[in-house]
Amino acid sequence: MNISAIRDMKDWPWLVLLPVIGFVFVGIFAPVIMPYDPSAQDYSATLEGISWSHWLGTDYLGRDVLSRIVGGARISLVAMVIVLVAALAIGVTIGSFAGYVGGRVELVLISIIDIALALPSLVIALALIGILGTGYWSMITALTLAWWANYARMSRAVVTAELQQPYIEAARVMGAGHLWIFVRHILPHVLALVVVYASADAGALVLAIATLSFLGLGVAPPTPEWGQMLVDGMSYIEEVPRLVVLPGLALTLVVVSFNLLGEAFALQKVPRPVRGATLRRRRKARAREEAERNAVETGTTSA
Repeated sequence: MNISAIRDMKDWPWLVLLPVIGFVFVGIFAPVIMPYDPSAQDYSATLEGISWSHWLGTDYLGRDVLSRIVGGARISLVAMVIVLVAALAIGVTIGSFAGYVGGRVELVLISIIDIALALPSLVIALALIGILGTGYWSMITALTLAWWANYARMSRAVVTAELQQPYIEAARVMGAGHLWIFVRHILPHVLALVVVYASADAGALVLAIATLSFLGLGVAPPTPEWGQMLVDGMSYIEEVPRLVVLPGLALTLVVVSFNLLGEAFALQKVPRPVRGATLRRRRKARAREEAERNAVETGTTSA
């Protein structure tokens, strides 16, 4: 790894990245991390407090709360990734095609995109679940169809802007085909924008998954999911508030971290004022380079 890459890593939002990395790590290795089966019931240990055997206690069915929170992270992570990948694939394909082809095809597709964007994503998801029925995969399908339009709109805008650039015309003159121009020159610009937006959108998706499960329209019990855990704990919120507080804290931390991550990535592209120390360091480096160049030129002249 070169020095410039290390300097770029220092500018990364590590304070925001750590909760996101932790969420992904817990979601991937949940089967190893969970001390118990999250669905296993033990009626002799219902509503137990925090102990060495149950670090976060148990719920009203004797299920280990820590195992259910970890299992809920896995469910949320898998659902979020599936929805994001599917929505990005659909949105980027439709938006890029509309922007590249243009004409009446673009007009029809952009009208469809505008209609999809006219309603909030969660409202569209609720309507689609009403048609498809409740369940995990119905929730995935509904959220995908509710989220693709944002990426399509952005992809179309990027493609339209890039087609006006001189290097695209130069590639056409040199004989490059449409597929080569799109894949080699346009698609990287599209992905660079939509992926940054998707990093912030991930938090909203996790919240939407929990919301649908809370309403009984998403993940069904006994599968551990943070929204479902909130529903289960509401009846015991006065006597055992941790049944609501703990999954609520986990959900809040993940959503806020993804939102801050998207904002931090967006700010990386915004020019910022150069600090005094950085400016002085650049001036010294430039002066050193000029001195070395002058020394080389002087030695060449003398020879």
